[in-house]
Amino acid sequence: MSTNQLPRNASTAWRLKAIFTGSIGNLVEWYDWYAYAAFAIYFAPVFFPEGNSTVQLLNTAAIFAVGFLMRPIGGWLFGSIADKQGRKASMTLSVLLMSFGSMMIAFTPSYTSIGIAAPILLLLARLLQGLSVGGEYGTSATYLSEVAFSDRRGFFSSFQYVTLIGGQLFALGIQLLLQKVFLTPAQLSEWGWRIPFVIGALLALVALYLRRNMHESVDLHDKKKERGSVMVLLKKHPQAVLTVVGLTLGGTIAFYTYTTYMQKFLVNTVKLSKEHSTIISFSLMLIYACLQPAFGWLSDKVGRKPLLVGFGVLGTLLTVPILTAVSETTSAWSAFFLILMALLIVSGYTSINAVVKAELFPAEVRALGVGLPYALTVAIFGGTAEYLALYFKNIGHEPWYYWYVTGCIFVSLLVYITAKDSRKDSYMDKEQL
Repeated sequence: MSTNQLPRNASTAWRLKAIFTGSIGNLVEWYDWYAYAAFAIYFAPVFFPEGNSTVQLLNTAAIFAVGFLMRPIGGWLFGSIADKQGRKASMTLSVLLMSFGSMMIAFTPSYTSIGIAAPILLLLARLLQGLSVGGEYGTSATYLSEVAFSDRRGFFSSFQYVTLIGGQLFALGIQLLLQKVFLTPAQLSEWGWRIPFVIGALLALVALYLRRNMHESVDLHDKKKERGSVMVLLKKHPQAVLTVVGLTLGGTIAFYTYTTYMQKFLVNTVKLSKEHSTIISFSLMLIYACLQPAFGWLSDKVGRKPLLVGFGVLGTLLTVPILTAVSETTSAWSAFFLILMALLIVSGYTSINAVVKAELFPAEVRALGVGLPYALTVAIFGGTAEYLALYFKNIGHEPWYYWYVTGCIFVSLLVYITAKDSRKDSYMDKEQL
């Protein structure tokens, strides 16, 4: 056993410390990632020529989507590092990379100053951030699942999405403070949007310090096993890889629809002000984060499968009615409760998706097995969700997107129904921490 490995008989307090250490860096990474989405409505005119506001948002959404294309590479690279060199090395490197990307966005001049170089630098920064986030998910999901007690994995691993949502919440909180307290709308649009990216880069130093002292969750001294090998993963666990893809498809599209895209939807379609849209999004994300441990705890009691099937059934039946009702409402309160209903449904997936995937693989390929197929699916479907939504709106067929989301959730429902309950057949139960 490594001298820095979490002891087999670690106490609850020790494991909670490990959960906190793994989670806090995750929060910082996802804050940096979501700061782009939260402030896109302000910096879109800065990086692109003047024109139609929807077209400008389409350009920023396209770069947001391109950033997702790096996530499979990050899932492969950092997943391999995590399985070969340890979860600590992978998670430390990923947070440094995210910090560098944020600093690039913060200090890139405007389109009027340097022309086409501005969106090119923005694209490069998002590619680096996509690489980082692609590696963060698989490694942190694996780490949080591994350090938890076997009968509380659902609860403990749910904190990955608590911190993921927390990152978005923090980004929205910074936005509210800048909007309501410190800056005028003109200042925010001109230069104030750069502040959150500087904050994110500095916060990464805190995460780096915490992760430097974290314990490993697996024994890295077992040289008999081929660790972090894509060939081993595909040869020995092809069904598990395909299961991760199916598990992720509907959930990731629903998640990005009701979180990152919804703020723009409220401004661009519902015609709420940017400030009201931010307040609604912040309040919803706060409630949503609190829901994750409750659903995770429930999965430890009744199993993972009932929650996934519940999300699949309700998501298939209610996505079109909910999004249609939100688009037609003129009341901020109505929009709030409709989106809250959607987030309750999506919690059946987000709260437990990390542990479900981690339970499908043995330790030597777990971070890679969780991260790579997940990142591929998110890159193809989650990363393009916002762009497709804006594209359908731009051509005058916004409801087509509602049906697209419904179809993807239905495909995942078929996987949820046919897959085994990972809680009852987990690789982790065969391994001793």
